[in-house]
Amino acid sequence: MKSKKTASPDFWKMARCYLHTYMPSVQSRSGKSIEAYRDSLNKYLLFLKEKYAIENEAVTFECFSRGCLTSFIAWMKEEKHYAPKTINLRMTAVKSFLKYCGNENWELRDFSCAANAIPAVKVPKKPIDFLSDNALTAVLGAIPADTPKQRRNRFLLILMYDTGARVAEMAGITVSSLHTDNKQPYVTLVGKGDKTRNVPLMKKTVSHLREYMKEFHPKMAEGPLFYSQRDFKRHPLSTDSIGLILKNAAISAREQCIEVPGHVHCHLIRKTRAMNLYKQGVSLPIVAQLLGHENVSTTTGFYAFATYDMMFKAMEKANCQSTSALKAWKNPDVMKALYSLD
Repeated sequence: MKSKKTASPDFWKMARCYLHTYMPSVQSRSGKSIEAYRDSLNKYLLFLKEKYAIENEAVTFECFSRGCLTSFIAWMKEEKHYAPKTINLRMTAVKSFLKYCGNENWELRDFSCAANAIPAVKVPKKPIDFLSDNALTAVLGAIPADTPKQRRNRFLLILMYDTGARVAEMAGITVSSLHTDNKQPYVTLVGKGDKTRNVPLMKKTVSHLREYMKEFHPKMAEGPLFYSQRDFKRHPLSTDSIGLILKNAAISAREQCIEVPGHVHCHLIRKTRAMNLYKQGVSLPIVAQLLGHENVSTTTGFYAFATYDMMFKAMEKANCQSTSALKAWKNPDVMKALYSLD
């Protein structure tokens, strides 16, 4: 992969090989992940053009020096006003590409090492957003059960919360994904990178599921669990359709409960499920497994924040113990045992 003119590694050949071969075939990355990495590399090319007047045909690996990369970070922050998290995601894509290049061609390892030595931009930590118990109850109960469509939408939201599934995972659930005959019923979700995970279903959810299956899948034939009927065929609900169902439910719920926020989205339901489990004492590794996070640190970064209620209860408990201890100090027998030579 060397340019004939310069006898140096060709950037464009390696970039295309990385995006079109390595990521989908070797890393098994999803189309969305590949598109995100392509977009990040295109942003870097735009930076080179705006900052250094380097057109695409003139781009070489010399343009990926430490100085250029640090200027790229400053450009994203000061001129494009990207959030720290966005900047880090862009840099992760560039670093990953350079790592691939360094593994493919030893001449490029210095670029990879220099890039990896650049620290990530500090991201301000803040408590995660999630629905209150009242708001969650209002949203899940906002859809009536008068028509088949309403009953479908109502159960969809119940299952989304119970499993903590991503919206794309919800859209991909089929009849064969369900395992309700097991001693512990569960559903198999297909997540990012086509990775599967099994998520237990709670007793009440299983009860709702069985009623749903009687109405919508009486023959248990394979097909999408949640579907719409068009041209006498069953089509799986799209992620946009699922998002719209939740949006309309939130609008209705807001009329009954002022705690429902203005923007309720599918990921908020997922975060609410995870936070509720965490508040109930479920360990972060288990929460990570439920969410489909490969790295527990991903979960920790989002959910390892004590909520106000958790802090209050912990402080109240400590205060009660402290008060009890003070009363013990006033006991004459205790005082004599501690402060006498007998």
